[in-house]
This record gives sequence, structure tokens and C-alpha cells, in this order.
Amino acid sequence: MKTVTGIGEALWDCLPEGRKFGGAPTNFAYHCSQFGLNAWAASAVGNDTLGDEILDICKGVNLQVICPKVNYETGTVQVTLDQKGIPQYEIKTGVAWDNIPYSDELAKLARQTDAVCFGSLAQRSPVSRNTIQNFINNMPEGAHKVFDINLRQNFYSKEIIEQSIKLCNILKINDEELLTVSRLFGWLPQDNKDFSTTWENFDFESACKNLLKKYHLNMLILTCGVNGSYVFTSDGEISKQGTPKVEVADTVGAGDSFTAAFVSCILLGKTVKEAHKRAVDVSAFVCTQHGAMPKLPEILKQ
Repeated sequence: MKTVTGIGEALWDCLPEGRKFGGAPTNFAYHCSQFGLNAWAASAVGNDTLGDEILDICKGVNLQVICPKVNYETGTVQVTLDQKGIPQYEIKTGVAWDNIPYSDELAKLARQTDAVCFGSLAQRSPVSRNTIQNFINNMPEGAHKVFDINLRQNFYSKEIIEQSIKLCNILKINDEELLTVSRLFGWLPQDNKDFSTTWENFDFESACKNLLKKYHLNMLILTCGVNGSYVFTSDGEISKQGTPKVEVADTVGAGDSFTAAFVSCILLGKTVKEAHKRAVDVSAFVCTQHGAMPKLPEILKQ
């Protein structure tokens, strides 16, 4: 059985309808576990009630964790939704997942991991950044190292993004993040802040191929919301999928479920196009549900 790990933030999303357990790496690991993989979430929680509740929830959904208690409070995120159901985040700083220790247990998991998913958010602090980078550097040769860039607020820098792209062999990025990275790397004017005008005139395919080649990536996944998604591979293959029209409850965790489904299918021997199609279908279903970790219907797990 293939082993996958999501490493980074474990937290509470404080949504309009109530508090829900979340964090991109834990969402990723949970959805991978639904595909029958040996899935792990690696993070840290506080020595508090919120931390205990996270560990209880992971146990309840049979999600394996390496999630020590540290002397910082458990992370919370205030999530508000706009009129289209798109989440806006207010992320508390100086919390447990900013201080994930690198342990012998985590090093052992790294050596057994066939695919990892990590982002930029948990690398905002030196402690967790060093732990994440050590984990990736100790993975087996040929493992899938997925950087789901996941830019939030101002918790990123050009240096961290570039370091992370160099560490990964699969980059997942959305259209807005691609524009932000292109500005940071000097491929677009810094003073052009009008997203819609810029995107209309932006050669996103060339930008993706440039990233793929410059950083020797195996794959680059670009998601564009209602405008579909693309997978570019190092051998020149391009997979394009439209976005299904569904009744959106909220989009929290939809991107994480997309990544999990895609990686799971690749590990289970599916083609890029097959994995891409399943990822689109899974994320569309998650958009119809409240919260980031709904149970997938059997037809999507087959």
C-alpha cells in the first residue's frame, strides 16, 4: 500500500455555520485515506481543549497523525464567505502548527512516504519550515513531492516560494497565485493590480511551461475556478478539464480534495487524464458540501 503524507497546518476553520477541523495538509491526507491509501497528517496542536478535539476527530475518521502537543495554542482561522461562496481567511499567528518539531517518528515516516503534499502557509515560521524541508529531503528517490502553493494573506515571500518549487517535482497553483508568482519573479509589472485585465492578456500556458522547464518539474497543475483546470507534464502532455456546474455550499477544502484525488489516482496507476478527471469530479462534490472533509460517495472512490 502506498503511503502519503500531508504536512503543515492543523487548525480550526471558524465558519459561519460553526467550527470545523481543517488545514490543507490534513484535508489532503483525509481525502487520500478515502481512496484506501496509507495516509498520514503531520502537524502540531496545543496542549488545550481545541487540540484534544482535533486529535479526537482524527481518531474518529481513522486519520493517522503525527501531531505532538506543543506549548502554543491550537491554530484557528476565521472564515467568512463572499456572495459566491468564496472563503476569506483571517489566520491567527504564533500557534502550534507554526512550531512543528522534527522528530525521529517524523523522519521514519519521511523515509516511507511515496507522496507528500506541503504548502507555503506552514512555512511562515522557521521551525515548521525547517521541519517540512527536512521531511522532503529525507523522502525516497522518485517520490512525488507536491507543492500546493496555497498563498494566504501576506504569509509568503519570493524566497520561500522559490525554495519550495525547487524542493517539489509537482507544483499545484491557481490562476491568481500564478499571477502573484509571475509578479514576484518579475514576469509581470509589479504595479498592475487589476486581476481581470491582467488575466485576459496573460499567456498562462507559457508561464506554466516556463515554470515546468526552469525548475525541472514533472508536472504542473493549474486550477482556474469556473474556467477549468490544466495539467502540464514534462513530456509535453496537456490535460484540460472543464469545471462542472454544481450548487455550491462553500469552496472550503475543494482544492485540497482535488490534489488528494489526483495524487491518489496517480499512485494507483491511473493516467494523468484519468487522475485529472477524477480530481475535478471530487472537488466539485466537495463544493456541494459544507466544510472541508465530507465523506465521498462510493462512486467517486472506485
